[in-house]
Amino acid sequence: MIIVRRNEDVRRTATMVCVVLMLCGLALAQQSKNSVTVTGRFDGTAKNTAGEVITVSLELTEKEGALSGMIRSSHGDFTITGGSHKGDDVTLDFTTDGPTGTISLKLAEDKLSGTWSAGDDGGTIEATRVKAAEGEKGKS
Repeated sequence: MIIVRRNEDVRRTATMVCVVLMLCGLALAQQSKNSVTVTGRFDGTAKNTAGEVITVSLELTEKEGALSGMIRSSHGDFTITGGSHKGDDVTLDFTTDGPTGTISLKLAEDKLSGTWSAGDDGGTIEATRVKAAEGEKGKS
């Protein structure tokens, strides 16, 4: 009787240990979804509803999934007032002289691509991460 009870206790303990390890694994997997930060500079182009090609540079800072920074473009500079990075989804809100703008992007490797809108205007946007060495060229 004592041996059977001990075996049951050992099985319960082993089951509890397995459950705890599984939960830890799930927590680590969830954490690693955002293991790639979007902090840095991304250069590329956007198109508006008129089909005009606009050069853009996204200067992003990510802290705990929240984004801030600047958008520099051939149409002016715009402050990023909010944004988030969850998995491969990146969203940015930015100020304009008119209505607030929004950018919805997908992150794939070192590329961001998606759409933007501000009032009645909008279109596509694509940008590639600028490597640190490229951004430092010409500085001494």
